[in-house]
Amino acid sequence: MIDLRAVLGRAALVAIVACFTTPATAAGVQPTIALPAGNIAGVAIDGGAAFKGIPFAQPPVGALRWRDPQPVKPWSGVLQTVAFGNSCATEGSEDCLYLNVWVPQWPARARLPVMVWFPSGGNFTGATSEAKYQSLSIPQHGVILVSAAYRLSIFGFLAHPSLSAESPHHTSGNYGLLDMIAAMHWVRDNIARFGGDPDNVTVWGESSTSLDLNVLLTSPLERGLFKRQITESGPVINLPALGEGERKGVETMAKVGIADGPDALAKMRALSTAEIWKLNGTALAWVGPNLGVLVDGYVFPQSPFVVFQNGKENPVPLLMGNNARELQRPFFPMPNGLAGAIDEMYGPLASQARAVYAVGAAAEPPPDPRLGPMLAQFATDTQFRCGTVAELRWHTQAGNQSFEFEFDRVPPGKEANGAVHASELPYVFGTYASLGGLSNDVDTRVSATMEQYWTNFAKTGNPNGPGLPQWPAFDPQRRTYIEFTDNGPIVRANLRAAACDLYGRTLEYPTHL
Repeated sequence: MIDLRAVLGRAALVAIVACFTTPATAAGVQPTIALPAGNIAGVAIDGGAAFKGIPFAQPPVGALRWRDPQPVKPWSGVLQTVAFGNSCATEGSEDCLYLNVWVPQWPARARLPVMVWFPSGGNFTGATSEAKYQSLSIPQHGVILVSAAYRLSIFGFLAHPSLSAESPHHTSGNYGLLDMIAAMHWVRDNIARFGGDPDNVTVWGESSTSLDLNVLLTSPLERGLFKRQITESGPVINLPALGEGERKGVETMAKVGIADGPDALAKMRALSTAEIWKLNGTALAWVGPNLGVLVDGYVFPQSPFVVFQNGKENPVPLLMGNNARELQRPFFPMPNGLAGAIDEMYGPLASQARAVYAVGAAAEPPPDPRLGPMLAQFATDTQFRCGTVAELRWHTQAGNQSFEFEFDRVPPGKEANGAVHASELPYVFGTYASLGGLSNDVDTRVSATMEQYWTNFAKTGNPNGPGLPQWPAFDPQRRTYIEFTDNGPIVRANLRAAACDLYGRTLEYPTHL
């Protein structure tokens, strides 16, 4: 197969056949597809094709702001899908529900597995157009790659009593998650026209979209829309109830002088995009630690924790993991330092947690070369690593095959930071070279290995294949996983057992659910 990395950014014109396209064989004709809503034309890339900026729902503007995504309206003529749609993370436009499709062979010769990527960014930022996601090497492994946007921050996650009152589901919020589900529906209904197999779809996310997809495993709305799931650095978490989100929504709108009442919705929808965007604040300020997601009674009839603990989540194979040193310190404030954070989180188990993190010791141990100082270990354990172990235990105990990883590659010169949050992404997408700074033989090997594992999993539900070290399935007793190191993948077991066993005990009988 052609090395697509070598042709990044270079267009070539290919023949189009009637099976998936408008009949044409002469050079100079764009790849075109007839969709139910209208015809689209993309860009040929040596051996394959790309279609960017395909609408999968109506623009959520005007009367559709803070409503469920609506089906695309038909268009006339040929829509040029050659550039990315608007980002949902800017104040320029709310018209941002677009997806992109990369096809490795054009014309398509067989029904290929499909990987659907949702860009990350805390549910308040992120875009499909980011350079690290522009992978031409993932499709080279014989899969179709789709990336889809979804509404972010206040536009995607505002709950409000007036919105709940107008909703046929008597709920509000989680609009960004409904966008994800709409994109999954679009893929199921349309991907065969691109040469994809609608019965062999893997959904894929990292950080915020890892969290989103993991909690969505408990939603009846997405059941049956895909076959497998890959999630990186974002396990299932405890979510607040709708009422809490509605209270936050009322407080948010009060900041721009809109009180809850019969005319609230008209005033809210009359606000400009820029006025609403300013309400986000900075970083995680508005979405908060739950990233804006709520147990709303519709997308989530029950707490995802409860569903997982009862083994009733969507029964799909799951590939899931983290980086060795996701954070240097927790996202949440720590006015009383590490000791206070441990006391607040672990309650009656705090004395045991203090021992795990050497709080009260005569001297803090030196930083671990891989995991960092104790504060970084606590942050990664409690916000990523141990939640992943807990979710995988629940999922495998329910009879679902799963695979766990920990990413440990640190490029030269960045040893002090360790393998931090999102550091695996350029390796998995094969974009490390184009981003600069990652170009030695170790990076090349790590990237090639991870790409092969990920795409193998998307094809069969098992990451293993010829030429790869065996990656054992997650065992809920031994908790087997694979560690991606400078020296290649290494099989290990019982990841951070002392810390994660203790963390797991806090989840066994959560009184706050």
